[in-house]
Amino acid sequence: MIERKGYILLKFVLPLLTVTTCMTAPIYNPPVYYAGSFSTYYIEDKLPDLWEPLSFRGKKDTEYRLHEIDGKVVIRAVGNKSASGLIRRVDIDPEEYPVLRWTWRAENIIEKGDVTKKSGDDYPARIYVTFDYDIRNLSWWNRTLLRAIRIFYGEVPTRAINYIWESTAEVGTVVPNPYSDLVMMIVVESGDRNVGTWVEHERNVYEDYLEIYGTEPPRINGIAIMTDTDDTGESAVAYYGDIKFIRKDMIAGE
Repeated sequence: MIERKGYILLKFVLPLLTVTTCMTAPIYNPPVYYAGSFSTYYIEDKLPDLWEPLSFRGKKDTEYRLHEIDGKVVIRAVGNKSASGLIRRVDIDPEEYPVLRWTWRAENIIEKGDVTKKSGDDYPARIYVTFDYDIRNLSWWNRTLLRAIRIFYGEVPTRAINYIWESTAEVGTVVPNPYSDLVMMIVVESGDRNVGTWVEHERNVYEDYLEIYGTEPPRINGIAIMTDTDDTGESAVAYYGDIKFIRKDMIAGE
C-alpha cells in the first residue's frame, strides 16, 4: 500500500489557498495548480475528489478507477467499445497558468484509429481542456450544429483542445475533431513506440489556443481524461498520472 503522501495538505489545505478568506487579504496563487493529484489517494477510494463521470447518450461507459502500478496510485481506464470520460470543473486563468503537465501510459494503440475520420475517432488516452467560451459568440450555423450535437451526445464544449495519443498521425498534427470543428485535436503521442511505458508531456495551453483560434483564450473551465473505443469497436487500457498547471513565473526561462 502506498503511503498517502501529503493527502491532507492537498485535499484540505491547498484548495483553501486559492480562495480569498477576507476582503482585505491578498490572494495567494500557488506555483502549481493540481487539477488531478491522483497519487495522493488510496486505491480503496472510488474516484478522486472533484472528478465526476462524463457520459454520452447512447454510449457505453469506459471504466475508470484508482489503481496502483509501478509504485504509485493513478487512474486506470479500461475501454471496450465504449466512450466516456472523467472531468473536473475548474476555473483557471490560462495566462497565469499556461503550462499543462501530465503523465500517462497506454497499453495498446487503436489499430483502426484515424483522427481525420468519425469511424477512427478513438484514442487509448487523451487529455481534454475546455474553455469558457460564450455560445453567443459562435456563428448561427455553429450554434445550431452544437445544439443538435448536444441533443444526441450530451455535453459538448463550445471550445476545447484535445491532446491525444493517436495511432498513425505525426506528432504535432493539429486537426478539427471529425464530429465538431469546435474541438481541436493535437497529436502529442503517436503509434506504439512508447506503449507500455510512462510518458510525460508538457503543453503551453495558452500558446496552443492562441495559435489555433487566433485570439486570447478565455478561462479554462474543465479538464478531463478520456479513453474511448466506441467508433472502432476496439479495446484499450491506459493509465493517467497526476495532472497539473504550472504558473507562468515558474516556467524555465521566464
